[in-house]
This record gives sequence, C-alpha cells and structure tokens, in this order.
Amino acid sequence: MDFNMRLPRNKKEFAIFIGVVSIISVNIIAPLITCFEVGFHLYVWADVLTVLPFIWLSVIVLVLLTYKPAERLTSKIIDAGDSFNAHIIVNILCTVLMMSVFLTVIGAWIGSRRISVEPILNFFYKWPRNFAISFGVEAVIAQPLARLVMLKLHRASDRKADRAEQNREAPAENG
Repeated sequence: MDFNMRLPRNKKEFAIFIGVVSIISVNIIAPLITCFEVGFHLYVWADVLTVLPFIWLSVIVLVLLTYKPAERLTSKIIDAGDSFNAHIIVNILCTVLMMSVFLTVIGAWIGSRRISVEPILNFFYKWPRNFAISFGVEAVIAQPLARLVMLKLHRASDRKADRAEQNREAPAENG
C-alpha cells in the first residue's frame, strides 16, 4: 500500500513529486552549505537567493539524469520483499550520493558565478559535508513531505474515483 499511495503513479505525479522535493531541498541545502562555507550572515543568505533558480534548474536536470541509475543501484542493494522504508532510505542514499558528487562541483560554480578547478581540488574536503547535509534534508524533510503530498493527492483522487463509481452504479440499481 505504501508504494502505491506514497509514490508517484504517473508522469504528472512524478513532476509534482520532483517539484516538491527539489524546491524544499534547494531552499534548505544551498543556503546551509553556503553558510557553512562563508559564514552565517544575512547578506550571505540574500546572495544565495539570487542564484537559487540556477541551482534549482541544475538539480532538476541532475534528478532526471540520475533517476534511472539510482533506481538500478537501489535494486542491487535492496530485495523486492524488503520494507517500503528500506526501499525509500536506500533510494535516497543512492540518489543523494550521485547528485552530491555533481552538485559539490556544479553548485560551487553556480554560487561563485565562475567555472574554476577549485571545487574539484577541494572536492574530498567539501563533499562529505555536502553529502551529509543533503542526505539529512532529503531523508528527514523533503522526501517525507513530498510523500505526504502524494498520499493526500492519491486519497483525494481515489475518493473522487469511488464517488464516480458509486454514481455509475446508482442509476443501474434504481432502473
């Protein structure tokens, strides 16, 4: 039941799910990583807001590029009979692992507004922190909220379908 109710069922729902996850994630992760990098100041947060649309676009592109590889990696780690929560946490782990590798470099380029070798040279110093922040936000905030949105959406659509079915059956019983 959890798989059917808490995860997207079609492309439209997948877009909604990705939209919810990405908007929450980008608005929390990017400012946090930047503030850990240069300091927790209001002007730092305000500066991050100016580049968030570009980071969000790169996140969407990376989600679409890493979705299938993350699913394949998850299926190698998890058995089909494992719990919903096991599937979800391992999928989050695989997705965040792949995306954090790219975004540690790409995010630094976008944030600094220039392409340089610095993020690559400092990768192994910065990536563990970025991964930990991203994994925490995804596992505790963004994905649970997106799954809650899916649950509410599915309950509403299932109720609507049930009412439509009852309306179709009602005239047949009366006639």
